[in-house]
Amino acid sequence: MKIDNVEYSTFSGWIDPPADVLPGLDGDLTCEVAVIGGGMGGMATALRLAERGQDVVLLEAEFCGYGSSSRNGGQIASVPGGDLRLLSLFYPKKVPGMVRLAENSAGFVEDLIKTHDIDCDYEPNGLAFAAVGHGQMLRTRTLAAILRRAGGRGHVGTSEELGIPRTFVGGMREAVGGMLNPGKLSRGVRRALVSSPARVFERTKVTDVRRHGGKVVLSTPGGTVRADKVVLATNAYSGEWAITPKRLSVPMWLIEMETEPIAPERLAALDWSSRSGVITQHQVMEHYRLTARGTIVFGVRRVERGMTYPLPAKAPDRKVVEELAGAFATRFPALADIAVERAWGGWIAITSSWLSIAGRIEDDIYYSIACNGHGLAQAPYVGSLIADLIVDGARHEDLGDIWAEKPKFPPFTMVGPRGLRMVWALDRFTDLINGSRRRALRAAARAR
Repeated sequence: MKIDNVEYSTFSGWIDPPADVLPGLDGDLTCEVAVIGGGMGGMATALRLAERGQDVVLLEAEFCGYGSSSRNGGQIASVPGGDLRLLSLFYPKKVPGMVRLAENSAGFVEDLIKTHDIDCDYEPNGLAFAAVGHGQMLRTRTLAAILRRAGGRGHVGTSEELGIPRTFVGGMREAVGGMLNPGKLSRGVRRALVSSPARVFERTKVTDVRRHGGKVVLSTPGGTVRADKVVLATNAYSGEWAITPKRLSVPMWLIEMETEPIAPERLAALDWSSRSGVITQHQVMEHYRLTARGTIVFGVRRVERGMTYPLPAKAPDRKVVEELAGAFATRFPALADIAVERAWGGWIAITSSWLSIAGRIEDDIYYSIACNGHGLAQAPYVGSLIADLIVDGARHEDLGDIWAEKPKFPPFTMVGPRGLRMVWALDRFTDLINGSRRRALRAAARAR
């Protein structure tokens, strides 16, 4: 795969930054609720609070949609993040609630798109847990069985039955959700938020969060906000303040890449009739998806842990781009001559339990974080439920399933640099022995 002319971006490859970035906070103000963070979670929280008649202020360090909300693969997933096998082993009572939350989150985003008439190239074609070898297919069938027992839905089949490229053995397609352009989605939600009664300040970095005089006081370079209640909706960036619960999450850097436009006849030769996005069943996944602009977006395979705050804004490393391009050529040998047009990355948050988390610090600071890679759908849904909790004083069932009664969390394991290298090495070893490269080459030869 050609990587000589890649555009390396410190933002997203899906969309350009907005031309109408709002001015930052200049002065002091008070409000009923302040939301820190303008990602999908923070925007949905503030939008719901404004709809419910609350005096709400949103503060965003860059511009709304700057972070992982517009940088991800555009997957509206209806299955929880993390390994369902381990989750069902360690948290069997929580899995049904997590499955219900994931499905309801996908439905929530679909309604959000319709309500605000957001053109984001949404295709409700599900997401396929794809197997690159027979060992991964066994894992997929196990995941499907766990999902069914927990009340979820998913169809297991061969690659032909699922309408995904024949270079994959088969997999399981989710019943709800699909693929979209996350940049367009976040821009559409931003537009709805700016048009609402909420007061939105971009270019406003919160430098401190503290309590004083019965209020929560948010300090910024341009002024302060005194609020009755605050919602932390900052995902991977939450570790910047002392008030954040210790070990709430760990930030991880992932990358995404996009090919140049591919001739329609070459895409058709892949037999990707369902257009469902595919996620491999490695310990650290690879994902591949078609786009409305005739390209393929793909990503992850290798992750990097953030060690200190503030988290840096950076472009992908060429060596990681080269490795991911090699993986693409392995999965799609018929397209090995295609060029990578752009590459970008972003920070997501992972919890030590791999469970989504929401909770409250005392009675005035709320947080929701770490949907473990499935936040594009879950973050805005959970944010809207927190908004309803603030207004009504009652927790929705889905929020209760992920609620942390105390903001205390266990230490992290296997997510340090050494542990991540071990996981990567395990994935590469299984690739060597599962015959996926030979199988992909044979499938490509049959397609010709």
